Amino acid sequence: MLYQIPKPNISPDFTLEDIRKIRTWHYEILKDATDEERRAFYKKGSQAYDRRIAELGLKRTM
Repeated sequence: MLYQIPKPNISPDFTLEDIRKIRTWHYEILKDATDEERRAFYKKGSQAYDRRIAELGLKRTM
């Protein structure tokens, strides 16, 4: 089950501490997730990325 933990506040300078906050947040929301929940979580993020790339008119090369 995915936990409803708010996203961490990231500083404008994006420091090492911010990276630690993000990694801890990911761990906490995914630690008890099923495989399906993890796939859905990452798929949602990748779809947002694909939409943003499409908006910018860029092509994804992978």
